[in-house]
Amino acid sequence: MTPVPIPPSPRPATGPSAGATDPRRRVLLVTGLSGAGMSVALKALEDLGYESVDNLRLSLVPALVQQVESGNRPLAIVIDSRTRDFSSDAFLDQLEGLRRRPDLNVTLLFLECSDEVLQRRFTETRRRHPLALDRPVPDGIQRERALLAPLRDTADLSIDTTALSIHDLRRQLSGHFALNAEPGLLVSVLSFSFRLGLPREADLVFDVRFLTNPHWDPALRPLTGQDEAVARRVASDPDFPAFFTNLTGLLQPLLPRYNQEGKSYLTIAVGCTGGRHRSVYVAERLAAWLREVGVKTGLSHRDLERHSPRPG
Repeated sequence: MTPVPIPPSPRPATGPSAGATDPRRRVLLVTGLSGAGMSVALKALEDLGYESVDNLRLSLVPALVQQVESGNRPLAIVIDSRTRDFSSDAFLDQLEGLRRRPDLNVTLLFLECSDEVLQRRFTETRRRHPLALDRPVPDGIQRERALLAPLRDTADLSIDTTALSIHDLRRQLSGHFALNAEPGLLVSVLSFSFRLGLPREADLVFDVRFLTNPHWDPALRPLTGQDEAVARRVASDPDFPAFFTNLTGLLQPLLPRYNQEGKSYLTIAVGCTGGRHRSVYVAERLAAWLREVGVKTGLSHRDLERHSPRPG
């Protein structure tokens, strides 16, 4: 099988796509909605090798960057609405000042989440929203959305954590910000259930609900797309060979172009009704093909372990 040529990007490495060969020191500013996962993100970045600082006052950012310069260690800083002197305008001023420095590679990461999930997270943890200490949580969420809108619009990378587990968020952060990783595009293949919602992190989405559904065979229903019997059933669909050939034929010329545009992390989502049979098998086949042609590839099945009484 012919490898997919992934040429080096002609652009200077900036933002989340900067690779291990970038001589500049990486500074990652993390902000977003309260409850969207900033604490998890900071811990994940610390595990990746970043020097991590939480809830830093904006006025102290330049001094902190200056203090840790000598070690050249990458720095991750969470700055959010909890900070006493926080404002979007002041944040953007600090960001612009850091980006003017030729020795720094500065990235702004924004974490967001749906109102419903944010409210549930605050309710479950019995925490008060930092912008609604004496008011209902929804009021704080809406106030914070308005406050942070300029930062969301300016961010180099935005991650929606609504449907992400802690493991999923850590995996995405590793894909974007891992240190000493080989340069080049990393592709994540994800299977999912349309019934449970589109994965918001997906760059490309493919619907395989047209394929033969093993759910209707009582012997195959309890199995998954990782089982040989299910794999044979899906692959026996007369339209599968042409579909898979066309799918790989579509992706083969796209991947080098994504890399040339400076994209370091691409998520391809494959969906069916229940996220257990057809999408899982196709995702497994697609990930195998990507690895065979020399593309760095990760694979996960978002809804495989969820109880799914409906067709899969």
